[in-house]
Amino acid sequence: MFRVGSLPSLRPVTSPLVARAVQQPHAAALRSFSNARPNVLSALREHSQGIKPFVFTKQSRTFLTDSAPVVARPTQSEAWKRYAITAVSGTVAGTIVVVNAFFNRETRDSLSPVEQSYLHESFMYAGAGLGVTAVVARSLFRSGAAFRIMSANPWVVLGVSLVGSIGTMMGVMYTPPENTILKHTFWLGFNACQAAVLSPLFFLSPAILSRAALYSAGVFGSLSYIGATAANDRYLYMGGPLLAGVTVVALSSLAPMALPLGMRGLQVAEAISLYGGLAVFGGFILFDTQKILQHARMAEMGTGPRDPMREAISLELDMINIFIRIVQILAMQQNRKK
Repeated sequence: MFRVGSLPSLRPVTSPLVARAVQQPHAAALRSFSNARPNVLSALREHSQGIKPFVFTKQSRTFLTDSAPVVARPTQSEAWKRYAITAVSGTVAGTIVVVNAFFNRETRDSLSPVEQSYLHESFMYAGAGLGVTAVVARSLFRSGAAFRIMSANPWVVLGVSLVGSIGTMMGVMYTPPENTILKHTFWLGFNACQAAVLSPLFFLSPAILSRAALYSAGVFGSLSYIGATAANDRYLYMGGPLLAGVTVVALSSLAPMALPLGMRGLQVAEAISLYGGLAVFGGFILFDTQKILQHARMAEMGTGPRDPMREAISLELDMINIFIRIVQILAMQQNRKK
């Protein structure tokens, strides 16, 4: 199903939270400590005449030769490693148990080998695509392209990202699976377009990004498990309502850029885009998972093509949109604490 999955992804590019992070890079966090040290030394020199020589020598030697830093701040790479090593499996497993017990009281029979294989290939392509997106986005950030993207006109970024994302997505969906090279080229292009839009997120704290990735993995894993174990075609009826919901979410994301809304209107549009988007794309995970199983049965009967790469595009869009909204929510919470 066609969906405008890249529209909500544009909000972090113009978000004031990300812009504030650009104006105050991580090096600025160490400025207070680096400025405090010469101030202390100058104060000691000014009062050195009024202090006994042996007292000043003892204090200055202790202050200058102490190898342990006064404030130990981890580097960016250490912060990434610290926050990345979290209990992903526990979060995913706990979410699966709770949500499955609530939504999936009547489960289906075990998956057939054809359904298992098709589902596995679809999720494998989705995971590989998300990995490519993350690597390319990080590379664009380190090369400075993310700053140039944020400095550009938001409408230009919107138009280019829409044309690139939708064009490559259509190329993946409508290229026959037999044309392997061209199909994989469109697939790589789609992930590169998503990476260009997501690269400014690396201006935010690594703690926020790692937590958002953890929460997104928990939501995605639990809902996809529910969709895979639910009775056949149980969530396929949600296609129409979800399409209407994603249209409302997309319009609420674009409304602050096009309409002169007041403060209350901006808050309402922000809430619809964030929390409404979480609900809509969570429903899309259930719908897309069961759609994959339906297409697997159709391919087994010969009434449809076997195209796991096409199924993976929908899963990637669900994961990316959920991740972006969780990042925005965590960044807003951190901003309120300051």
